[in-house]
Formats: sequence, structure tokens, C-alpha cells
Amino acid sequence: MKTLTALIKRNSKMFFKDKGMFFTSLITPLILLVLYSTFLAKVYKDSFLMSLPAGFEVSDKLLNGAVGAQLFSSLLAVCCVTVAFCSNMLMVQDKANGTIKDLTVSPVRSSTLALGYYISTAITTLIICFVAMGVSLIYIAATGWFLNAADILMLALDIFLLVMFGTALSSIIGFFLSSQGQISAVGTVVSAGYGFICGAYMPISQFGDALQKVISFLPGTYGTSLLRNHAMRGVYEEMSAQNIPDEVIEAMKDALDCNLYFFENQVSLPVMYIILGGSVALLMGVYVIINIALAKRAK
Repeated sequence: MKTLTALIKRNSKMFFKDKGMFFTSLITPLILLVLYSTFLAKVYKDSFLMSLPAGFEVSDKLLNGAVGAQLFSSLLAVCCVTVAFCSNMLMVQDKANGTIKDLTVSPVRSSTLALGYYISTAITTLIICFVAMGVSLIYIAATGWFLNAADILMLALDIFLLVMFGTALSSIIGFFLSSQGQISAVGTVVSAGYGFICGAYMPISQFGDALQKVISFLPGTYGTSLLRNHAMRGVYEEMSAQNIPDEVIEAMKDALDCNLYFFENQVSLPVMYIILGGSVALLMGVYVIINIALAKRAK
């Protein structure tokens, strides 16, 4: 346990010491928030207004609250995974500069090394994502606040699970990489593509039927929906209080991926948690098996 703790501290300190790696990870969600609020806010606002019945007006606070909640959930859905890839660069850097050889020569089990990388990556990613959550909450408070304490706690749980998912996924992929260029290329691809396939940039409901069915198999999709549901809950409650018809609210939930369907069957929130949690457990299991296989091969 002492060795594992020392490795976690070492990896975390190395991450925060590397200013380029740290600031890249920290600035990414802040840049996304600016870009989202600048370019996507109008798109979200127009979509919200188009979904309302003809002649029906809503307050600016409700409109801004709905747009802010969509931006907030989209931002966190992307950052929880992409930041994990940035945080996990240290594992690849240690291979590239030969540090991993020094660590393996010492009497440290390969499983302990692997667990040290995993936990330190999860910790640093959680720190950055919770900072991003705090900044986003400030943004929402300035535009339109419809959250309560339970919503914030559930959002924190969603972030935790998505970070565990992103950490496990990045650990498995990073295991097979051995150079800075490789991890940078993978990070670029993930940053560019993940937001689309998880429904953060564009709701899955706007994709074609075939693509929707394919994306419904991806765990990140359900993580995005969980964030969207908890970020938008207060907005939907306020819409109901303003006598907006229930069918309009349900249609909006369908359009914004709060309601997800797996081959025409609606997926409930508890099932989404089971899918996301099960995916985390599965990926962690794969990561453990890979490291055990490597240890046996080394012997």
C-alpha cells in the first residue's frame, strides 16, 4: 500500500509539474465553455424556441437556463473523457523517456505500477472536471439557475462515473502506445470525434436511424444523457409550471437526448447507470487482464 501511495503521489506531482500537460488539460474545458457559449448557444436557443407551440412565449431566464444546461452538460460529457487522455499522457511519457525501465527494475509489481497510473489519472481528471463544473455552475447562475442540491449531487456522480470510464478507456489505449507523438495523435482524434459520437455536439436524435442504433451501443452516450437529464430537470419542472403541455416537454426530451431509445425501447435512468457502471467495470477488468498477461510474458 505504501508503494502504491508513493506511486500515486509521484504521478500526480509529475502531472502538475508538467506545465504544458497541466495547462492543456485545464484550459481545454474553459476553451470549450467559451466556444460553446459563443457558437452553440444560438443553435440551442433556436432549437428550444422551435420546439415550443406557436405563439407560446417563455421568459428570458427560462430560455437562458435551458441553453445553459445544454451547454453545461455537453461540456462536461466531453471533458470527462478527453481530459482523461491528457492526464494519462504521463504513462506514455514514462515509456518514451525510459523512466518505466527504472521503475520496473525496482521491486515494484507491474500491477502496482498500472494501478498507480490509473488512480493518479482518475484523481487529476476529477480535479480538473470538478473545476470545470464549478466554472459552469457560475455561468449558469449568471444566465438562468434552475438546479437544486440534489441535481448538483447527481451531476457530481455522473462526472465521477464518466471520469472512471474515460480513465479506463485511456489506460487501455495508452498501454499500447510508446511515444509522445502517438498519444498526441490519439488525443487529437478523441477530442475531435468523441463529442459527436456521445451526442454532446449534436443530439443523437438528429442522426439517421442506422447511426442512432450504432451509437446506442456506446456507453458514453448514456453518460451524456445522464448529465443532460440532471442539468435540465429544473428547466423541465419550470416549463411545466408555466403550463407548457406535457407532450411538448416530452418531445423536447426526445430531441435533446434526455430520453434515449435502444431499438425503440426507452432506456430508464437506472438502466443508464447500470450500462455506464458496467462498462467501467468491464474496461477496468480488461486493463487488469492486459497487465497480468504482460507480467506473465515478462517472466
